[in-house]
Amino acid sequence: MENSSHPSYFNLTMFVNIGSYRYPAFVFCLLLFAMIVSANLVIILVISQQRTLHEPMYFFIVCLSINSLYGSAGFFPRFLMDLLSDAHLISRPACYTQIYVIYTYALYELTILSVMAYDRYIAVCHPLHYHSKMTSKTVFKLAAFAWICPSFLMTTIMYLSIRLPLCSNKIPKVFCANWSVVKLSCVSTVINNIVGLLVATTTVFLPLAYVLYTYLRILLVCRRCSAEFKAKVFQTCLPHTISFMIYSITGFCDIAISRYNLEDLNPFVVVILSLEFVVIPPVLNPFVYGLKLPEIRRHILKMLPWSRTVT
Repeated sequence: MENSSHPSYFNLTMFVNIGSYRYPAFVFCLLLFAMIVSANLVIILVISQQRTLHEPMYFFIVCLSINSLYGSAGFFPRFLMDLLSDAHLISRPACYTQIYVIYTYALYELTILSVMAYDRYIAVCHPLHYHSKMTSKTVFKLAAFAWICPSFLMTTIMYLSIRLPLCSNKIPKVFCANWSVVKLSCVSTVINNIVGLLVATTTVFLPLAYVLYTYLRILLVCRRCSAEFKAKVFQTCLPHTISFMIYSITGFCDIAISRYNLEDLNPFVVVILSLEFVVIPPVLNPFVYGLKLPEIRRHILKMLPWSRTVT
């Protein structure tokens, strides 16, 4: 199978180094997955049920939660199964499907956060024109852009990766990653590298530059405003800033370690760093928005049993 240019299965070799830790790891990750699903469903439920929260900012928060569920569903079930399995083979179609889901999740996160930055920019810098600019039609177009553009770009990358002849089937990670598969190629990957660089520039560096630009403009506007206005802006913009910083750091960690020979690094460090971007944002985002935005926090507290008793 390893000598075939199109192996039927890939071998996720990093699981071998987990050893006896896999059982406590399974319990921990199962609880983590349950927490991600529960927390994000609560955010979606609260915003969808409360008419006062039917605004662009909260709609984009729902998009973030949906994306968290999407990315977690593409990673955790297979990962949990592999933790309890003695063989860590994944079929070629399943591997490429996992790559597509995890990478589109990553790109969706960036585009949604960029759209949220635009929403906050209009709300703070052009408050009198906010409702005329952020109409339902505009919100729909922005959401469609955030979902469709990454899907198209990732489909192009997947097409280039799938057609590569491979000289091995060993992937030194705990999940399928595009760059890890491309490195197994028997032929030149110049085209893959160029397209990958263009996609990275389009979906990573441009959103990063745009978010930094919008927040610079917001800071300049706040400098001339009252303390009350600054506090309100800080309250609504802080969760977005935290989410963007968390995702940028975790995404950078995965990109950085993918450029090294993973078999020469400490396996536990590799596993932890490579899992951060698919685990930490889905866990923290609902808590950041649920705790920092008073409107969402108030409605969540109303759902709790003891709050009803007090009332």
